[in-house]
Amino acid sequence: MSDKSHEELMKPDGEVSPIDTDYQVGQDNIALKIGPLGLDIHNRVFLISGLSIALFVFVTLAFQKDVAPVFGDIRGWLTSNLDWFFLTAGDIFVVVCLFLIVSPLGKVRLGGTEAKPDYSYPGWFSMLFAAGMGIGLMFYGVSEPLSHYASSFGGTSVENGVRTDWAPLGAAAGDAAAAADLAMAATIYHWGLHPWAIYAILALGLALFSFNKGLPLTMRSVFYPLFGERVWGWTGHIIDILAVVATLFGLATSLGFGASQAAAGLNYLFGIPLGTTTEIILVTLITGLALISVAAGLDAGVKRLSEINMMLAMALLVFVIIMGPTLAIVTGFFGNMVSYIEHLPALSMPFGREDANFSQGWTAFYWAWWISWSPFVGMFIARVSRGRTVREFIICVLLIPSAACVLWMTAFGGTAISQVVNDGYMAVTESALPLQLFTMLDALPLAQVTSFIGIILVVVFFVTSSDSGSLVIDTISAGGKVDAPMPQRVFWCTFEGLVAVVLLLGGGLVALQAMAVSTGFPFTIVLLVACVSLIKGLMSEPRG
Repeated sequence: MSDKSHEELMKPDGEVSPIDTDYQVGQDNIALKIGPLGLDIHNRVFLISGLSIALFVFVTLAFQKDVAPVFGDIRGWLTSNLDWFFLTAGDIFVVVCLFLIVSPLGKVRLGGTEAKPDYSYPGWFSMLFAAGMGIGLMFYGVSEPLSHYASSFGGTSVENGVRTDWAPLGAAAGDAAAAADLAMAATIYHWGLHPWAIYAILALGLALFSFNKGLPLTMRSVFYPLFGERVWGWTGHIIDILAVVATLFGLATSLGFGASQAAAGLNYLFGIPLGTTTEIILVTLITGLALISVAAGLDAGVKRLSEINMMLAMALLVFVIIMGPTLAIVTGFFGNMVSYIEHLPALSMPFGREDANFSQGWTAFYWAWWISWSPFVGMFIARVSRGRTVREFIICVLLIPSAACVLWMTAFGGTAISQVVNDGYMAVTESALPLQLFTMLDALPLAQVTSFIGIILVVVFFVTSSDSGSLVIDTISAGGKVDAPMPQRVFWCTFEGLVAVVLLLGGGLVALQAMAVSTGFPFTIVLLVACVSLIKGLMSEPRG
């Protein structure tokens, strides 16, 4: 698929059950000409979301010292008081996806009964991974399994009747094998079915209501079965504004993680000083690269970069499997799947948890972060998934990427744990989180080469996320138009980098995480309502 116009993208092939509405895509838009630049924006969504974010940027810059502790308090309050809500919502999304796979609704084809896929499987999978998990897998692939292993092996600790350790569930004090199993199960829980179910729900809703129902490719369209024509008024405006703000802060969080890891890698390889200044310079430079990708368009930009990154990621993964504890990784893949399934009921239990630090500090934060990313990833997946059946879509978006994440975490995290347990290589556990990937690679051959590849992967994942995110935010703020003028995407791409810089100045990663959680909470409610609307929409579609 090339960068199609809205009419080309939305034209169905075969039978569909369109929604009869008088609303025309872009009817509430304002078209402006500022010098050589053209703009085509949804007046209320663009202005309110843009001004809200601009106000936040101003306040954070003006009161840097005062806002940093506030960010920490916001994240702590939300994850400690609403952890049950985030965990329950995550479970619901997984159940809905599994239901759609086995139900007759899985026969519905996105784009009409005769629609053909726009992308081959390799190209499709490459964009799914680059958009959905990129920077996170690089940042947490080593550090999270190691963290859970250390806390599980150390056992539980209680002060004044409250557990103070960070181990998942009941830990595995002194038992290296059990601690490794629990660590991998907890890691896979955070990177397997649940996050991909969050993405799949919203992506499927967007694709269905745009390609089959003929509505604009924007968040409000998913809710038409519940709210009817009100989605074109303030009900829809609020949904779209929430989507823009959640997407921008979710992306800024990931850009912050990427900058900290790239800075750590550059310091490790070339001695470049660590610190906020280096991270800000990296955010600025990589945002510039993202702008070049934006100008190149979807196929020449995101698609090509995604495929390059996929090949590099696969090369690095194969290298770690071959040069690491190969047999342990291969057998560990299946063993970790079993451990994940075995511990899944307890890990996903929203109530009565004794491991509050783990369920609140890790899981609740992750779910809020994934949900804040869901408008961005969901719309991007929808854009590239026309022609797939619902069953094929869910299986490919939910199960296959989950299996790939298991393999990645097993290879990288399993190698690091093996280095600690079997080789006594403690440097990997003593390193800061952003540096642990490079410390693990340092114990393998060709460390300088593989570490440099790791930095390139972080940078390119950074670029594809920023480019894809600006495409999605631009579509929402243009009232669902997929062919809005290029300057708007440039504006949002620049704005993403600016927000990441401001949050780094205003409190570092804690500030980034706080804003991801804050915007993820209201959008969780939106997603839960979307599940009902999605099923209602699917029930009215022909099943070819």
